[in-house]
Amino acid sequence: MTHRKLPEIHGKAEIVRSFYDGAETLPLWSSLYARVNTNPSDAAAFLDLSVMLQAMGKPEEALQCQRAAIDICRSFRVRTARDGRLTVLAFVAPGNFMANTPIEFLLERANVTLLLHYVDQGTTSLADVPAHDVGIVAISQSRENEPVLANLGKLLANWRKPLLNADTAKIAAMTRDTISSLFAGESSLLSPRTVRMPRNDVLKIAAGAVSLQTALPGCSFPVIIRPFDSHAGVGLRKMMNQIELLAYLMEFPDAEFYLAPFVDYSSADGKFRKARIAVIDGKPYASHLAVSQNWMVHYLNAEMTLHADRRQEEAEWMDRFHSDFAVRHAEAFRVMHEKLELDYFVIDCGELPDGRLVLFEADTGMIVHSMDPVDMFPYKARTMSAIFAAFEISLIQHAHRAAAPLPLAV
Repeated sequence: MTHRKLPEIHGKAEIVRSFYDGAETLPLWSSLYARVNTNPSDAAAFLDLSVMLQAMGKPEEALQCQRAAIDICRSFRVRTARDGRLTVLAFVAPGNFMANTPIEFLLERANVTLLLHYVDQGTTSLADVPAHDVGIVAISQSRENEPVLANLGKLLANWRKPLLNADTAKIAAMTRDTISSLFAGESSLLSPRTVRMPRNDVLKIAAGAVSLQTALPGCSFPVIIRPFDSHAGVGLRKMMNQIELLAYLMEFPDAEFYLAPFVDYSSADGKFRKARIAVIDGKPYASHLAVSQNWMVHYLNAEMTLHADRRQEEAEWMDRFHSDFAVRHAEAFRVMHEKLELDYFVIDCGELPDGRLVLFEADTGMIVHSMDPVDMFPYKARTMSAIFAAFEISLIQHAHRAAAPLPLAV
């Protein structure tokens, strides 16, 4: 491991927060642009520009700037107000905001020094990794990241430093179909059976050449379909019959899809409630609760800013989370931690009328942040601080356990 001065970046948390808050971003853009024009080897400026371009909705230009940065240097230090008591290294992969665990948001206010080290499927050595106290594999599951995780797993085979989420194969296995199989038959939760299906097989169902029952035994319309490797509701639709399925395939040219039964998780009042929960060392922490009239719930489309009653419900849910929701679903969280075998992961879930937790997704890359306006969401500060504190404590504990001397034999 190397000891050297690293390029210092503003990083995702600082830059994205400025966009989220509606702050003036032109001065930073102009400064970064001037830096790369003056010094084409300014890796930090290229990397920060890539974050700004992603936030501006320009993914291709963002990835070009990111690649330029990584070609110059693979390790970066996230700018902080002071050096932390702990140096944390995150192994990250090239890509968009969802390519990695949102560690810069998780540690935005932590008393740590945060380093990022980029790896890809062509990385042959970790000899250039900066010195640190504890690390984390922050690369999340995706089609693009599968070979990166496989390669990193080989490189970490004899790793001696403390490392969270060290088993890259466990991360790579967090596909929707694998997750549904992993929890099949669990009494404490429902993970709807999900199958990964080539386009031609979906077309056969739409055309009536193959029955839906053959692909999803015990399932009938309506079903949920989404393109493979899509997130944030992109391409996610409910199909009521074969005709709608055929029309869907005409709209989406993707080569593979996920199919799953539609699960009606609406409450007695007809609304749908979807929670995002971070699980740190097996303990759940509330991140948000979205309440909506629509079955496809995301925090933004739930229009929480427009409904004071929904915000009040979320505030009460957060306030009672550890004495209510976490208690009622303690067995489900125990099972998830036991089977996923990861130090940190995040789930999106709901509750069924019979009291079970319904698991929609489990991943290490879901966004967890504290950027919602304080005047509208005053109750979130304490809840999000609890997540961030627990994550920091987890890092400290892993570092200290590794540093503690082995007890003498008697």
